[in-house]
Amino acid sequence: MQKRFTKDLQYYKFCFYGFFKNLRFFDAFLMLFFLEKELDFFQIGILYSIREIIIVITEVPSGVISDALGRRKTLIVSFLVYISSFLVFYFSNSYMFIIAAMILFAFADSFRTGVHKAMIFQYLKIKNWSDQKIDYYGHTRSWSQSGSAISALLAAGFVFYSDNYKMIFLASIIPYLANMILIYSYPRSLDGEITKLEVNNISQKFKLVISATIHSVTKIKFFKVLTSLSLYTGYYKSVKDYIQPVIVLFALSIPILSYLNNEKKSSLIIGVTYFVLFMLTALASRLSGRFTKMFNNPKSPMNHTLISGLAIGLLTGLFFILGLYIIPIIGFIIIMIIENLRKPIGTGLIANLSKDSSMATTLSISSQAKSLFAAILAPLIGFFADLTNPGTGIAIVSLILLLAWPIYRLTNS
Repeated sequence: MQKRFTKDLQYYKFCFYGFFKNLRFFDAFLMLFFLEKELDFFQIGILYSIREIIIVITEVPSGVISDALGRRKTLIVSFLVYISSFLVFYFSNSYMFIIAAMILFAFADSFRTGVHKAMIFQYLKIKNWSDQKIDYYGHTRSWSQSGSAISALLAAGFVFYSDNYKMIFLASIIPYLANMILIYSYPRSLDGEITKLEVNNISQKFKLVISATIHSVTKIKFFKVLTSLSLYTGYYKSVKDYIQPVIVLFALSIPILSYLNNEKKSSLIIGVTYFVLFMLTALASRLSGRFTKMFNNPKSPMNHTLISGLAIGLLTGLFFILGLYIIPIIGFIIIMIIENLRKPIGTGLIANLSKDSSMATTLSISSQAKSLFAAILAPLIGFFADLTNPGTGIAIVSLILLLAWPIYRLTNS
């Protein structure tokens, strides 16, 4: 048994990175911002799909650029592109401008996704703490969720006092500037092996990813773990923002704070709800390691959490259709808790099935798979949501995924 990790200075840097990264004040109001711009649910689903497709397409070249720049500079560039997207969102006055902002956001995501995770795993390897992947990653991820909780309260305050949603994009610039400074302070040893940026390198990287993808698909054990992790994350990314219009409907149906206008009342209730939600998801991430130890095999909690999350999604959609809004709110919260409980477990399983030399490529494939599922599911939910209400889209997609359960169920063989 290798020694237990210690909470050194770099541990807290990793934690604060996640905290600042998740001070994205628009998260709790993004769908409401889109609805305020008079977009329908299918258009919103297309936006999410565009984001995820861009991530899939740019994942490989962004990885090569990361190898050339070094991981620290790559993350700094990523945050600069995020800030550009926030400015375009703020000034957007048409659907095309919003699409442009979403494309910038996707580019930033593709540069960031997997890079910081690789830095964490490399640090664990340097410290000889590699067997602590799930616990260590779960701890650092819990700080991300805490950042989201604080973000929700602050965002509610911004909306309350400004009476519009666009100000939260300007406010999100400040913590991202702070993260750029923090990343610059990371040790050079976490930069990874820096290589020369050449077109040939991109071509070779594409070949490597394609080869690794084919290998992953043909290797049943890896493919099923990848599908189990990625499918639920894609599902989670597609449904999570629908809690926002549900909270608004719930807020308008209760008599408290009746002296406030609808937007102010909704913003306060959304802020408090998201604060509680993210504090619970932070706890779920922190307890992920302990939760795994309750089972003889980490594949068991992956199975239980996946089937439970989809079943709750089905019930959430049905109660949404019936107009019983408090039950869907609880359902959305459980869906999000499950994502944060199972993600460190799945990430650890993926890392354990990978060779050290190909871990970055494997994590890249995992990220692409999540984006691909989200790109398919988001417009599908939006399409059915426009037929009656969002509950219909969530219920239908949840049912389809439940019926396909035998295909991606993990076995011990």
